[in-house]
Amino acid sequence: MRPVVESVPYTPVEIKLRQVSRVLEITFDNGETFQLPYEYLRVYTPSAEATGHAPGQEVLQTGKEDVTILDMRPVGQYGIAPRFSDGHATGIYTWDLLYALGRQHATLWSNYLQRLHAAGHTRRASSD
Repeated sequence: MRPVVESVPYTPVEIKLRQVSRVLEITFDNGETFQLPYEYLRVYTPSAEATGHAPGQEVLQTGKEDVTILDMRPVGQYGIAPRFSDGHATGIYTWDLLYALGRQHATLWSNYLQRLHAAGHTRRASSD
């Protein structure tokens, strides 16, 4: 399951990388704030490496429990490109996608955990 991304009129007014808790905190100009775990962002990368080039070609991302965001760069006026500690740096997270990931976090995370289980993978506790 991929996030349902719709065009929204909101843009971030603040983005913080919380390295200890491994959370990207993003506040939009409508007042909504989302805390998006790095692992969650990594497994829902918009990169073709994970999404494939057509529906049904998605690749389940596993073993991302301890991933961190090393840095991120702005992409135009519409998004960011984080560089993850596992070497992944090709996903562009648009404002619309980040907003969707925030709004749909509970559903998407539950779906991810179900897909892991169905594929026979066990998610281990991250090491803090």
